[in-house]
Amino acid sequence: MNFPFSLFLDALVAVLLAFTIGYAVVLNRRLSALRSDQSELAKLAASFHEATVRAENSIGRLKVSAEGLQEDLNRAQAIRDDLAYLIERSDSEADRLEKTVRDARQSKPIPRKNIGNGVGGFASIENGRQGPRSEAERELLEALKAAH
Repeated sequence: MNFPFSLFLDALVAVLLAFTIGYAVVLNRRLSALRSDQSELAKLAASFHEATVRAENSIGRLKVSAEGLQEDLNRAQAIRDDLAYLIERSDSEADRLEKTVRDARQSKPIPRKNIGNGVGGFASIENGRQGPRSEAERELLEALKAAH
């Protein structure tokens, strides 16, 4: 009985050895695939690193650009505020000038003892004669001279 039992054990070892060889072949293929994938993974990691470095450099440039844009925006806001102030002031000056012109058209010049050429050498001519200017006319002429 020894013979069949040892034959059975030898056959069992041979079958297990065959499965082990088959598993080793499959494992060898998977390891080869893993090694080839490892080189691709290394290439992918290198390209990812390069992309990360480029992104970091771009972020730095974006920060510099953003700071420059913020400075430009601050200057633009200051100019906008100045322009708003000037517009507001010019509106009030235009209203004052319009009132002065309206008053000048409605009023008649007051005669003075000292008849001259008027303000700044401009003569007042009414009904063919020279005379002094009214206060409103003088203010208007001074405003017009200041504007030029």
